[in-house]
Amino acid sequence: MERGNQTGISEFLLLGLSDWAEQWQLLFLLFLWIYLLGVLGSLLIVLAIVFNPHLHTPMYFFLSNLSLADICLLSTTVPKMLVNMQTHSKSISYTCCLAQMYFFAVFGSLDMFLLNGMAYDRYVAICHPLHYTTLMSPWLCALMVAGSWSVSILLALIFTLLVVPLSFCADNEIHHFFCELNQVLKLSCTDTLINDTVMLILLVVLGVVPFAGLLFSYSRIVSTILRIPSARGRGKAFSTCGSHLSVVSLFYGTGFGVYFSPPSTHSTQKGSIASVMYTVVTPMLNPFIYSLRNKDIKWALKKVFNRKTLFS
Repeated sequence: MERGNQTGISEFLLLGLSDWAEQWQLLFLLFLWIYLLGVLGSLLIVLAIVFNPHLHTPMYFFLSNLSLADICLLSTTVPKMLVNMQTHSKSISYTCCLAQMYFFAVFGSLDMFLLNGMAYDRYVAICHPLHYTTLMSPWLCALMVAGSWSVSILLALIFTLLVVPLSFCADNEIHHFFCELNQVLKLSCTDTLINDTVMLILLVVLGVVPFAGLLFSYSRIVSTILRIPSARGRGKAFSTCGSHLSVVSLFYGTGFGVYFSPPSTHSTQKGSIASVMYTVVTPMLNPFIYSLRNKDIKWALKKVFNRKTLFS
């Protein structure tokens, strides 16, 4: 295999979501608002948890890390897209493209692991409430989050390092609004069999295995809830995991829709638009799902805006 980018291509062209320059200003305003809402919403969730001792529990510890990961995930793709729209440019340098692939893989993987950690937390809380403080100790929660960060960074590094030795031909047009790994591999002049094989294995590790863990956790949760004799008790138990289940459904529903759709759609504009749901809309909606469906978060957010609470 050849080493490095020996064809001299120093940049790629991100074809984005629309070929019509007239729509770029409208798309710029739309995605600017989505980005600001997503970052501000996630930041408020983090502040609410940090400033409220009552929310210093395993569930909200995972949620604060998920919110930080969502901020970083949005910041990996959207700002560059906004800059290109505003400057009427489609270019991204080779180095920036690699960096974008790396950080997208880090924070996308981190979201999956954190959602699994939150599912395990709900499983223990509902199925083994008497052993909750023991099974979900602060040390174990910190270890789970640290492990999620470490594994995500390692897997993303593997993804990226496998791209570095590839050579690229004259065609440098990426049919996407960011440097998505599949699209970049299609432009390579060299054999990508190793890349494709490793990518398939890692997709199984990152997608199917965590999803199976989620299904196991929620199958046990549902089974336990159904055995609760009172309807009020069942409703109260289900409400503790309703927000998380909504986020999981949105995240995996859009993600599987993108990566397990027919290959013919991946290089089309429709594929790029579908990816917006997974990479932009979902991280933006997460803080609102948790804040609107969670009384503790709403109460904590009110305290964040109370200056006496913040500065006393």
